[in-house]
Amino acid sequence: MMNQTEIGKFIAKCRKEKKLTQAQLAEKLNITDRAVSKWETGKSMPDSSIMLELCEILGITVNELLSGEEIDMECFEKRADENLIALKRKDENNMTKNVIISILFSATLLIGIMVCLICNIAISGNLTWSLIPVSSIVFTWVISFPSIILGKRGIIVSLISLSVFIVPYLFLLGSLLKAKEVFSVGAVMAVVSILFLWIIVAVFKRIERKLVALGTTFLSAIPFMIIANVILSKMIEELVLDVWDMMSIFILLILAFVSFICDYAKKKGLMK
Repeated sequence: MMNQTEIGKFIAKCRKEKKLTQAQLAEKLNITDRAVSKWETGKSMPDSSIMLELCEILGITVNELLSGEEIDMECFEKRADENLIALKRKDENNMTKNVIISILFSATLLIGIMVCLICNIAISGNLTWSLIPVSSIVFTWVISFPSIILGKRGIIVSLISLSVFIVPYLFLLGSLLKAKEVFSVGAVMAVVSILFLWIIVAVFKRIERKLVALGTTFLSAIPFMIIANVILSKMIEELVLDVWDMMSIFILLILAFVSFICDYAKKKGLMK
């Protein structure tokens, strides 16, 4: 059975032998140094998707990583079988946990739908206002469910669902509220926002250093905010930029600056 504490100590030992800081190891793996810290303190395990790369950097085998120690060739095969079984069991446990959470999440939303429908019929005698929260609950489920059951792998699926269903949802919501502005204004803003979300995904996939990617995201948010305000001003005759918008731009610039400075410090080994 895998011992996370021993595995963490082994990772720390191998990292130090390679003369790497937690930040440097994290940068090579395209993750945060907090994740490395959690490994080394036994609070979590490296994700299976990066185990091979981690082992290559540390100069060890996956079998040794999962054992938490260097292994003699005599007992290598036996340990390998034990570790594969333990790793498979861990993945199965994670999937089981995700399935249980997904079922509870779905059941909770279903109860919310039933309560809305029952209350509406009891008060009004037919379905009127309940269709608004019910459609919102269903939309929430469609967007959230992939991320809940698949974890990190489901984020892209959730984003695809959001991209596909947001405009139809706003059309339905506008019809139920009898307010055309909900669709006309909301759909345009939704398209701009979703485009920005896809750009964020692309930035984090293309830029390996997470802090640089984060700083780039903060900077790219500024032109998107200006574009959204310009479009909004044309549609509802508002000011393009007010004092709150200027304050938001200033905050985004500060956050970008801090992200780039922290990345520089990590690169120079000034941060652990």
